[in-house]
Amino acid sequence: MADVGSPPGFARFVSLRRPALREPQHHAASVALREPAAPAVDGVRTVLRFEGAVVLAVALVGYAQFGMGWGVFALWLLAPDLSLLGYLAGPRVGAALYNAAHALIGPVLLLALGVFAAQPWAVAGGLIWLARVGLDHALGFGLKYATGFASTHLGRIGRADPW
Repeated sequence: MADVGSPPGFARFVSLRRPALREPQHHAASVALREPAAPAVDGVRTVLRFEGAVVLAVALVGYAQFGMGWGVFALWLLAPDLSLLGYLAGPRVGAALYNAAHALIGPVLLLALGVFAAQPWAVAGGLIWLARVGLDHALGFGLKYATGFASTHLGRIGRADPW
């Protein structure tokens, strides 16, 4: 039954009246920093980690075919981890920089540039970068939330793993 004083039916959805709050409002910054409610769990987490392992394997096979030598591979494999320096500026900046360096978009675009522009350095760089992203995801180091380094889309990392 409708609340007393509330507009009936469809008028309730288009009303300019503010709905009653069910929980207290929080400051926008504190809402953004809240712990994520549901990271990947159970079978989903396993599928995402397996997906990372497949990306790593495909990138390694591709690099063996089109790469510039394993010394270059070893040198540049850790380059995305320089994004961790963003955590010196706080968890929000650190998470943004880490995610920019550990998402699949960057390496796929670099690889596409290398293929379509016939640039061997971009193909090698894209494959190395893909291998690193795949390795991190396979090991459970997912993309970060702004709540802190341990909060990832694959669940919490570290000693206290409640998922």
